[in-house]
Amino acid sequence: MIARSLGLEHSSSLDHAAVARRRSIAKKLATAFSLAIAAFSIYILGRTFSAVNFADLAGAIEATSADQIAGAALMTVLSYLALTGYDALALRQLHARVPYKTTALASFTSYAISFTLGFPLITAGTVRYWIYSQVGLTASKVASLTVIAGVTFWFGMIFVIGVGLAFHGEALSEINHLKPALNVLMGVGLIAAIIAYLVWVTIRRRHVRIQGFRLELPGLGLTVGQILLGVIDQCAAAGALYILLPHHSEIDFFTFAPTYVFACILGVASNAPGGIGVFEAAMLKALPMSQESLLASLLLFRFIYYLAPFVIALAFLGAHESFRRWKSLREAMRQSEEEAAALPDEID
Repeated sequence: MIARSLGLEHSSSLDHAAVARRRSIAKKLATAFSLAIAAFSIYILGRTFSAVNFADLAGAIEATSADQIAGAALMTVLSYLALTGYDALALRQLHARVPYKTTALASFTSYAISFTLGFPLITAGTVRYWIYSQVGLTASKVASLTVIAGVTFWFGMIFVIGVGLAFHGEALSEINHLKPALNVLMGVGLIAAIIAYLVWVTIRRRHVRIQGFRLELPGLGLTVGQILLGVIDQCAAAGALYILLPHHSEIDFFTFAPTYVFACILGVASNAPGGIGVFEAAMLKALPMSQESLLASLLLFRFIYYLAPFVIALAFLGAHESFRRWKSLREAMRQSEEEAAALPDEID
């Protein structure tokens, strides 16, 4: 019995060691992949900037009309509104009742800050916990919410790329230089994977274990909602950049959107804050148009979609904290006044 017990313990320790080795190898491969993407992006950006005429770049920025900027701003608002829906759906799955104004504040500020600073698990998680903990959510529920919201984000990306490849494979082949049939095959595969997932979560309740805690996956209804919100978010974000492109751009939106999403995925994979540099390099490499005009559109997009919401989010967080402290101070003052008013009665 003792030998058998020792054998089991030895086997268990070997299994843990094997898992640790696999995780270490996966982490090293992921780091190498991120560095490769970053190096390629630096190379592309270096070549682009060396050939850019900065007078033409300034002219392209000036040529962007006020209507284009307003349209891009409107698409940005729509995208961030969809992002607030990510948190709302996640809270519904977790059976947590939180006022929408709190949900919107937590979602908008966490995404706006993490999109700009990067490291979403740290930046977005910290902001979410700070806000949601004030209405009674535990750390485990905030972590579960973050996971479900992240799944929604990826659903939108995968669906947009899948549809783009399946129905616009020939147009995209001019960008990714793959055969149209291969693009269509990949697109159909991605759509089939989403359909298979929908069937999988419909049959019965599904649970996954992440970082030691158990999470129930959303069912069919909420998953369809996740896909719709993800598509709205990704198409609105892509629309913000598409509107800023030169009017003479020959690429249609349904070809542009999956290209935009793929560039975003490369930005996420690089671990660069907001995908900065990597996203721009991918778009510069993919889109067949004047480098100065495209670079001008990318710079304006970076300001409208990333920088402006980041500044607004910081202002909202500051106002929220000031209001919370002022409310606490008023409560303390009211309590002191009530205690002072009751003091003579106690003396009598």
